[in-house]
Amino acid sequence: MLHPVRLVPLAYLCMISIGTLLLMLPAARTAQADEGFMPALFTSVSAVCVTGLITVDTPTFWTPFGHAVILGLIQVGGFGIMSLGTLLALLLRKKIGLHGQLVAQSETHTLNLGDVRDVLFRVARIMLFFEGAAAILLTGRFWVAYHENPLTALWHGVFHAVSAFNNAGFALYSDNLIGFAQDPWIIIPICLALIAGGLGFPVFIELRRQGFRLGSWTVHTRLTIFGTIALLILGTVLFAAVEWNRQETLGGFSPGGKLLAALAGGVFPRTAGFNSIDYAAAAPETLFITDILMFIGGGSAGTAGGIKVATFLVLGFAIWNEIRGNEQVNIGNRSISSSVQRQALTVALLGVAAVIIGTLLLLTFTDHGLDKTLFEATSAFGTVGLSAGITAGLPANAQLVLIVLMFLGRIGTITVSTALALSLRSRLFRLPEERPIIG
Repeated sequence: MLHPVRLVPLAYLCMISIGTLLLMLPAARTAQADEGFMPALFTSVSAVCVTGLITVDTPTFWTPFGHAVILGLIQVGGFGIMSLGTLLALLLRKKIGLHGQLVAQSETHTLNLGDVRDVLFRVARIMLFFEGAAAILLTGRFWVAYHENPLTALWHGVFHAVSAFNNAGFALYSDNLIGFAQDPWIIIPICLALIAGGLGFPVFIELRRQGFRLGSWTVHTRLTIFGTIALLILGTVLFAAVEWNRQETLGGFSPGGKLLAALAGGVFPRTAGFNSIDYAAAAPETLFITDILMFIGGGSAGTAGGIKVATFLVLGFAIWNEIRGNEQVNIGNRSISSSVQRQALTVALLGVAAVIIGTLLLLTFTDHGLDKTLFEATSAFGTVGLSAGITAGLPANAQLVLIVLMFLGRIGTITVSTALALSLRSRLFRLPEERPIIG
């Protein structure tokens, strides 16, 4: 049980338990709040797994102490419990053992063991930079435009900046960001922060080393950056095409407001969880498009969820090369090993299985239709946090389904499966090959 791969999910379970206990304290709830166990557990899982799904109204159900607990859980969950623990050990003891480096390596997805120490400090600096920049912009806007007192504006700015960069989607407003749907000074900083968090720390570390010399980028960086840009554009265009004239969503907005809301509609499903429209009123086409974006998610080793952009594109290139009859999968001027292709296929199929099983269970436990249950299940697995308006009213067994999906989505299907069935034995022989009929 002390293997580094197994320690990651165990550490997250411990943090979820601590968060649940803190949120069950009377100081964390308002006087009229329910004293039940499920709201605390669901919120703790959602915060640690940086999802944003909620069963209670965050600003009214929880006290300022509860909000601070949620913020801390988001920050720890986004940075990674193993990364945070290793960083604290470095700061306190100025050294780290081999086992600690292995644990941090499994969390940060670094490729070289010697890079872990440097990576952890860079991750912390990157996180603080983007969260600080977003907090400054949001604080100024809340203070100047919405006349919040300076302390309230600062708290709201910091909370939403941390929530955005960590792709958590928690908000201190009952309608999330719907009230700011046409305010670019709120929506754009949040979009930039969540895109930055969703790219993944390896991308920023490589950009710092290589700059913008495209020829020197690794395949991972190319796939993540160009894939993210393509999906953001596609999501924005499709969202605008479907919702532009619908009175339930964008119909009453100004042209500029429609463009801004469409941008948010293309960005937020990339595991952010914020919403500037009511997805319960969105068209079925929008829900399905959002399902796809939520399932793909963002970049690896970042704060985003989903199966990840690189995974999706590796499978896409594998299909393309197979259609063309190529023996190797080539991306640019590099070939992709068969082990990477198998890992991508495993992650994708386990993700599909998790969403299908979760959707089936939600259909069994509730009276909601396929479109909304699929939306909730995909949102939970992708650690997105968008809701079609049914999460708060789900029974306890359906909420437990979402809790499991959020945990699987944050830890990663490949990590969970490896932790449960880890084997250090290597097979010393190969069986005879046989070719079954495919298709």
